[in-house]
Amino acid sequence: MGEIKVDRGHLDQLLTDSAGGSGMSYQEAFARLALSHRGRPVGEVVPLLLAAADRALLGFTPADLREQAAAISAGTPYTLRVVVTGR
Repeated sequence: MGEIKVDRGHLDQLLTDSAGGSGMSYQEAFARLALSHRGRPVGEVVPLLLAAADRALLGFTPADLREQAAAISAGTPYTLRVVVTGR
């Protein structure tokens, strides 16, 4: 399980169901990768997750991204704890 802190004003960058935002959320990008890259090598998935995280301006650590990529590769659920900051 991973954890990330996100300012409440930037939830749209993380969550698909949030009200605002432009482009694809990280949640949506992760879900698409989970469908298209199951069984693929972790090393192939990490750069794709990194690109999605960079587009969403989310600061996942390399270890977080490897953990997420391993879940996608294995086809197992991944739990991310989101700490919402700000007012």
